[in-house]
Amino acid sequence: MKSLKTLVLGAALLASTAAMAADLRIGLQDDPDVLDPHRARTFVGRIVFTSLCDKLVDINEKLEIIPSIATEWSWNDDGTILTMRLRDGAKFHDGTAIDAAAVKANLDRARTDPESLRKSELKSISDIAVVDPATLAITLSGPDAGLLAQLTDRAGMLMSPASFDKDPGQTPVCSGPYKFVERVQNDRIVLEKFQDYWNADQYHFDTITFVPMPDATVRLANLRAGDVDIIERVAPSDLETVKSDASIKLASVTGLGYQAIEVNIANGARADNPLGKDKRLRQALDLAIDRDVINQVVGAGTYQPAYQPFPPASFAHAPDIGSGGRDVERAKALLKEAGYERVPFELTFGNNTIMQQVFELVQAMAAEAGFDISLRPTEFAALQSVLKSGEFEVGQSGWSGRVDPDGNIHQYVSCEGGLNDTKYCNKEVDALLNEARATSDPSARKALYDKAQAILREDMPVIYLFYLPWPFAHKAGIEGFTAYPDGMIRLAGVDLAG
Repeated sequence: MKSLKTLVLGAALLASTAAMAADLRIGLQDDPDVLDPHRARTFVGRIVFTSLCDKLVDINEKLEIIPSIATEWSWNDDGTILTMRLRDGAKFHDGTAIDAAAVKANLDRARTDPESLRKSELKSISDIAVVDPATLAITLSGPDAGLLAQLTDRAGMLMSPASFDKDPGQTPVCSGPYKFVERVQNDRIVLEKFQDYWNADQYHFDTITFVPMPDATVRLANLRAGDVDIIERVAPSDLETVKSDASIKLASVTGLGYQAIEVNIANGARADNPLGKDKRLRQALDLAIDRDVINQVVGAGTYQPAYQPFPPASFAHAPDIGSGGRDVERAKALLKEAGYERVPFELTFGNNTIMQQVFELVQAMAAEAGFDISLRPTEFAALQSVLKSGEFEVGQSGWSGRVDPDGNIHQYVSCEGGLNDTKYCNKEVDALLNEARATSDPSARKALYDKAQAILREDMPVIYLFYLPWPFAHKAGIEGFTAYPDGMIRLAGVDLAG
């Protein structure tokens, strides 16, 4: 018969093992900005929100829109009224009910708050009516083919209205499977399981800890050492290492987004730079960049060259754009035509391993055409503030992509776009993009996007570089993990083996 001491020690060991298994640690490439989905703009923030803040609707791995807080929805005949039925018994983290009045308060805040970056995403909404506690009717100023897709992301995320005046960006009170515990800037964000979540039995970890690790090599080393359980954005140069290590697994999927650079055209004093004032210089910079080199040298063949915001999988993709590739002599001729031999400018970017490599290549390639680029690396969350405030000449612009093409273009280049850091404004582009929003037929929408892209290729406020793959890696003992094309980490059904 076992001694009492042995039994106690055994029980303690089991408890310790269980406690360790109950905490899932996720290595992120960057530290998110504010934890307020209406005011946030970072990709890594969206990963945190996926566990923290429920949405009206979501997507599955096939990009189909599926229920979340809204369990049913329907449109009237002319596509201008969206009626949504809400899930019974869903709660915010403060215990209050998620009802139609609370959803209306969130959508109203997202579309009217002066600091909201979701306003352009919800611009088509003209009125929201509470039909009854479980039903709301969203009236649009005109048909909006992309609205449901917008509600699968931050525009459709829900926070407790009682928290709106209590700095939710620092202490968010949301509605997802995990609730906020603490944040230490550039060190960790800790969430704990919300026991009253409507789908709580599908979530198997007591706590989720997000750890920012800008260095891709460090992220992978931490995964291999067992210090984190999942990492996002495995460096292309590390893919073979991951595949050859039996203790970890690769989960990769082609994404919907892109990496680009944007030129400050009218956002404050720093728009007074040569590229901001002359589109010929922006066209020359575009021609100076060899995307195939970036793909092979940095991306190991996984960074598909991009010349537009729509990936090849999108119906809006125009295959002829960028078919001419790099043309250094034409770039030099454009500089000369604009009256320049050499053009200096500063390029601000998020300081992580991959982007450092990408922009050092851009710097070298552009030099051959006559550009003298000064690289300005900055902490990623700080980059978002720099771009928004206009404290840049040329800056990194990354977008994780949306299911509907409207989400990849409208808010970046429309005059009042919430993420239009360049402050580019062309009324003809706005009219085309707004008409595409109001059109349901994909072929008709593509024709409108083609016309808009012809103007944008001439004006060149944004220079696209490559489309984003989403390579994740996780411990071999993690079961049920699926990589989604939007790059989010969804933890329903994810568990540790054994």
